[in-house]
Amino acid sequence: MLNTLINAFREKEIRKKMLLTMLMLLIFRLGCFIPVPGIQASKYTELATNGFFEIISTITGGSLSNGTLFALGILPFINAFIIMQLLTLVIPALDRLSKQGESGRKKITQITRYVAILLAIIQAVGICLSWGEETFDSTAMSAKLSMFFVIVILVGGSCLVMWIADRITEYGVGNGTSLIIFVGILASAGQRLLGAIKSAGSGGELAKDVWLILAFLIMVVLVFVFIIFVDLAERRITIQYAKQVKGNKMYGGQTTHIPMKVNASGVMPIIFASSFLMFPQMIASFWPNSGFYQWWSRWLGIGSPIYITVLCLLILFFSFFYSQIQFNPEDISRNIQQNGGFIPGIRPGKPTTDTLKRINNRITLFGAIFLALLALITSIVLPLVGSENGLSNSFSATGLLIVVSVAMEFDTQLQNQLMMKHYKGFLK
Repeated sequence: MLNTLINAFREKEIRKKMLLTMLMLLIFRLGCFIPVPGIQASKYTELATNGFFEIISTITGGSLSNGTLFALGILPFINAFIIMQLLTLVIPALDRLSKQGESGRKKITQITRYVAILLAIIQAVGICLSWGEETFDSTAMSAKLSMFFVIVILVGGSCLVMWIADRITEYGVGNGTSLIIFVGILASAGQRLLGAIKSAGSGGELAKDVWLILAFLIMVVLVFVFIIFVDLAERRITIQYAKQVKGNKMYGGQTTHIPMKVNASGVMPIIFASSFLMFPQMIASFWPNSGFYQWWSRWLGIGSPIYITVLCLLILFFSFFYSQIQFNPEDISRNIQQNGGFIPGIRPGKPTTDTLKRINNRITLFGAIFLALLALITSIVLPLVGSENGLSNSFSATGLLIVVSVAMEFDTQLQNQLMMKHYKGFLK
C-alpha cells in the first residue's frame, strides 16, 4: 500500500484528489473540536460517556462525548441508508428506482438524505431530552430555548458532515462516508491509546501497564491479519462456455469462474444486529428512570452475557438475510444458461441453481461464524486485556471491520486510478 501511495502522489491529477480528500477530512476533524454553545461541558461529558453513547462517540471520533459541532456525525445518514436498503425490498416503487441505473440511484440517494435529516432531528431531540434541562446553560437564555439552539446546531453539523462526505466521494478518492467513519474510529482509538500511555505507571505498576498495552496492540494486529485473510478469501466456481457458431465465426469455448467471497456481506450483518439491540435502549434512555430502561440495561445492556449471545445469533440471522439480498442463484443460473455456459459436471437449469444455492449457503455460514467470532473477540477477549487501562472500548467488531475494509478499498481505488492513468498515456 505504501508503494501505491507514493506512485499516486507522483501523478498530478490523483495527487489533487488525494489532497482534496485530506483537506475535507481535516475540516471534519476540526469540526469535532468546535464546542456547541449553551452546554455545560462537565455534565455533558458525564452523560455522554454512559452506556451506548460511548459506542456512538467512538464512531464520531469522540465528538459526541466532547459536545462538539459534529456530535451526530455521519450516523443519521448511515441509519437512513440501512432503512432505505430494507425499504427497497418491500416497496415496489423503490425497487424499480434501484434498477433504473444512475438516475434511479441519484433519486434514492436524495431520498436517503431527506430521511437522514429527519433522523438527525429525532436523534438530536432525543439526546437533548435524555440530558435534561440541567445540562444546558441558562445564564443567557432559558434552558428550553438553549436546548432548541443546540438541536439546530447538531442537525446542521450532521448535514455539513454529509456534505463533506459527498464532496469526497465526488471529487476525491474513495467513499466519503466510509472514510469519515474510518477517521473517527482511528481518532477515538488513538485518543484512548495516548490516554493509556500517559496513565501508565500511575498506580505504581509501570511494567504491568506497559505489558498490558503491548498485549492489547498485539491482539489488535492479529485480529487485523485475521480479518484481511478472511476478507480476501473467495470460492471460485468454474464456468465452461460451449463453442457456438454464429454466421462465419465461432464463439465460446472459454473457461472462466464466478468469485464468491467468504465475507461478501461485509460489516452489514454486525451493523444490523447491533442496531437492532441498541435501538430499544436508545429509545428507553430518553426516560432513564423507567423500569424498562433499568431492566434492559441490566439484562440486554452492551457487554452483558445475554447481549453477546443474542448479538451472535442475530449476526448469523442477518448474514443469511443479507446474502439472500445480494446473491440470487436463479438469476445467475439463467444468465449462465443463456450465454451457453455450464458448471462442469452439473446440468444447466435447476441443478445449477441448487448447486449455487448450496455453495452460497455454506460460504455464508462460514462468513457468519467469522463475524460472530469477531464479535466475541471484541466483546470478551479485548476487554480482558484493556479493561484496566481504558482500551477495552477502543475497537468494536464493527470498527475493526470498517478500518480494514476502508483501508483495502482505498488502496484498490488508488490502484484502479493509477491503472486508468497509465492506459490513457498508452492510448495517447
